[in-house]
Amino acid sequence: MIRRSRLERAEQLGAASVRLAAGQTQRQVAAELGVARSTLQDWRKPEAVGAAPAVLAAWMETPEGVRWLHQLVLAAHFSITLQGAAGIRVVCQFLELSGLSAFVGASYGTQQGLNAALEEALVAVAEEQRAALARGMPHRDLTVCEDETFHPQMGLVALEPVSGFLLLEQYAADRQAATWTQALQEALVGLDVAVIQGTSDEAGALHRHVEVDLGVHHSPDLFPGQHEVSKATSLSLARQVRQAAATVVAAQQAWAVERAAQQAYENQSPRPRGRPPAFAARIHAAVSEVVQAEIAHTQAQARQCEARELVREMGIGYHPYDLERGQAQPVEPVAQRLNDVWTQLGRIAAAAELPTRARERLAKAQRLTTQLLATITFFFATLQVQVEALALPPNLERALVEQLIPALYLERVAARSTHAEPRHRLRALSHQLLEPLRHGDHPLQALPSAERARLEHVAGECADRFQRSSSGVEGRNGQLALHHQGRHRLSDRKLAALTDNYHIRRADGTTAAERFFGRAHETLFTQALQRMPLPPRPARRRLRPPKPPYLMPLAA
Repeated sequence: MIRRSRLERAEQLGAASVRLAAGQTQRQVAAELGVARSTLQDWRKPEAVGAAPAVLAAWMETPEGVRWLHQLVLAAHFSITLQGAAGIRVVCQFLELSGLSAFVGASYGTQQGLNAALEEALVAVAEEQRAALARGMPHRDLTVCEDETFHPQMGLVALEPVSGFLLLEQYAADRQAATWTQALQEALVGLDVAVIQGTSDEAGALHRHVEVDLGVHHSPDLFPGQHEVSKATSLSLARQVRQAAATVVAAQQAWAVERAAQQAYENQSPRPRGRPPAFAARIHAAVSEVVQAEIAHTQAQARQCEARELVREMGIGYHPYDLERGQAQPVEPVAQRLNDVWTQLGRIAAAAELPTRARERLAKAQRLTTQLLATITFFFATLQVQVEALALPPNLERALVEQLIPALYLERVAARSTHAEPRHRLRALSHQLLEPLRHGDHPLQALPSAERARLEHVAGECADRFQRSSSGVEGRNGQLALHHQGRHRLSDRKLAALTDNYHIRRADGTTAAERFFGRAHETLFTQALQRMPLPPRPARRRLRPPKPPYLMPLAA
């Protein structure tokens, strides 16, 4: 017996309706379609669809209706379970509340099968698109941001920070350097790329993986150093501010008590005999206590504010280009700014008498200085190599190094700024650097448009080379944690389906894969939709007899 899919049935039923309307008999139509006459008659019987309008029910039996229903059900699975981190029961509830359960099975078992098929289709499509995009891709030098995640299985996550392309996302038995190296090498198979830099926290295994196994530069994440400074200073300094404020209140109360005592003495009539108490001296001493307490409170607040500003100064100073003038910052001025930060933090620690544990945290953060300066050196060294490879005339090379690359770098820093004032200021400075390059008499404008585009692309790659944060990986780990909270376990298939490089788009309309490979690809959902089975019809609901009461009397 030939089993026809829902779409084939709808197509044949539509063809049968046309032929029957033309005057053919049911027997003739059934013979031409290759189905039994009884089957054709059964197809033409109207099906009960509950509260659904008859017009909608009839349209659902057409090929267009079946395709629309197919797309809608799979879009619900894709958006709710994969993008929204919810479960299959939410999809079932959506089908029930929307009334679509009249046309498609809404039981958990039915939808679980569709969800599993969708995950398999998405993984297969992603693998095929990766292979297709990798063929003929231009060679790329990569910076890789890496970190582990736990939920509770240990997962290794690595991404390319500029495009946001997830290179690696898998579970592993451990997080040793050898495990990282093997996993990353397997993830890069088939890609014409070379890892030249790794950005991560200060985990020893990641250091060894990047510097020894891969033999490339390790750029430290700046945030752990700032976090260590904050942990070393924030709690102790905040406690001192609270204690100083309490001391001020106590001193003011003591002063008020002395004044009240003087007033009460002077209001007595007649006054007691003998020499009056030394109210002036006592009030003067109370006032001195208030002044000293307020000075101590002000100093504690100043130390707290200064420590916060020094944490910010670490982020402001650690850039290859001066954010105030847009000029290159070699190692020496960056080292001077960082050393000033550590000197002032040491002074604050001494003045506040911070505990030993806090001073150890400051020392730990200060040890990052050597690696931070090495990253600045690495940035300018690789920039020089990449620019010299272009073999440009001296004037064009100077324009690229001194104006175009700094301008693009400032534009990227501005895009990541969370406050309006520095964002506008950095963009204005970037525009100021670009303005001379846009004039018609500049040598860059005499180049062909394709050559200018190539130089701009190289300048953008140079500007993106400086990576001081692995926050993109942390954000991805947080997203995976949301999925884990709803499921308590992510299978390898689910994790692979969640590794979405081909669907989520930025404001410019590009996916991570388009930015990574440099060319467009077919829509992931559309490709998966073509591979998915059609949604099954709802099962006929059988009425269950009512449950008798437990205390029903037995027949005599």
